[in-house]
Amino acid sequence: MTNKDTIIALATASGAGAIAVLRISGPEAISVSNTLFKSIHDKNLLNQPTHTIHLGHINDGDRVLDEVLLSLFKNPQSYTGEDVVEISCHGSSYIQQQILQLFIRNGCRSANPGEFTLRAFLNGKMDLSQAEAVADLIASDSAAAHQIAMQQMRGGFSSEIKNLREELLNFASLIELELDFSEEDVEFADRQQFEDLLQRIVKVLKYLIDSFSTGNVIKNGVPISIIGAPNVGKSTLLNALLNEDKAIVSNIAGTTRDAIEDELIIDGIKFRFIDTAGIRQTDDTVESIGIKKTFAKMAESQVIIQLLDASLISKANTADISASLVETKAQYPEKETLVVLNKMDLADKVLLSKVFSELEPLHMSAKTGTGVELLKTKLLDMVHMGKLQNNDTIITNARHYDALRLALENIQKVQVGMQTGLSGDLLAIDIREALYHFGRITGEISTDDLLGNIFANFCIGK
Repeated sequence: MTNKDTIIALATASGAGAIAVLRISGPEAISVSNTLFKSIHDKNLLNQPTHTIHLGHINDGDRVLDEVLLSLFKNPQSYTGEDVVEISCHGSSYIQQQILQLFIRNGCRSANPGEFTLRAFLNGKMDLSQAEAVADLIASDSAAAHQIAMQQMRGGFSSEIKNLREELLNFASLIELELDFSEEDVEFADRQQFEDLLQRIVKVLKYLIDSFSTGNVIKNGVPISIIGAPNVGKSTLLNALLNEDKAIVSNIAGTTRDAIEDELIIDGIKFRFIDTAGIRQTDDTVESIGIKKTFAKMAESQVIIQLLDASLISKANTADISASLVETKAQYPEKETLVVLNKMDLADKVLLSKVFSELEPLHMSAKTGTGVELLKTKLLDMVHMGKLQNNDTIITNARHYDALRLALENIQKVQVGMQTGLSGDLLAIDIREALYHFGRITGEISTDDLLGNIFANFCIGK
């Protein structure tokens, strides 16, 4: 993980475009570029100040490949902490490859996925959690995901962890110092201050751990299953939400036989809607498989929209319908369940107001679009996003979640040890273990395998 060679990669998306950017980083980045780049003003790149842009040509011997803009970033004032050159060329795929191959022939190496950001981490330009946030920022596809990634990349999360780790480390040092003077029965670490610190750490860790469920929703989207009997309007509702004919709609029961998924961004939050096969007893083999998938999707969802055909509800079947709703809630008690009465334009509104007064269902007509905006508002209310409004730290990374959970376990062991009068040497073991897990988050403790796994998921050129 300590390669000091010079790397190159395409930093913009592959394929033809207006322009393309090639990024070069390493000790020979400027000297190699100086050899292959001819400034229109005969400038020597080696003598130019950092953060300057130069117009010229990339030459392969006597052949001009392209007229380019070359951006110069000298170490340590660069993204990677090394000498960095960025070449903005015309976006022809041919030109991109010609320049790329030219630099490789002259001593550069093709960069691995995430290698530029890895070098930034190794050179102290960012910690590991900030580096991971770079990948999250690139992958963000909603305002909320973008906001969290930006906050983490600016160090909001890592600075909180670093401060806690530093305070804990100071107390750990004092406790270990006591062990060196064990025969003299001295106490360097104020036990009350230490207990206060532990309580504060536990509070912060619990908050961060609890935020992971919210963070996961923001990052991956809220999975929502639309369930109900055949022909209640599930596919029509999906189409109304997406404002396009995504699902096939017909009067034939069992038209939808497989789960149809699509995403919708509502006020910056990504929702993943799943139109499922209608639930009923059937002898059709294919439809039966679709119904099994429906139950599987319900188990995976965070929110279940239980859609009812309001036009078919009468005094005769209200008891059966109520029992079905209760059964669904009992089967998935941990999930948010939203009862929606569809086809309200054809229903007996007086009867429905009496039957469903306690459930407070949403009234809508998916066919006409009535009530769709109200449903969107309700879904936003069900996903508690208050944490986003005040820039509180939210965890979205499963690796961070695991490290925080293990750190909390060890801190709680220290608390128990303090209460039971455990000796300093035994306390020190659990403290060191907690410090280890804190260090895993920021990269103060890392392995080549860990770094390899993290940066392998990055795009090449970043």
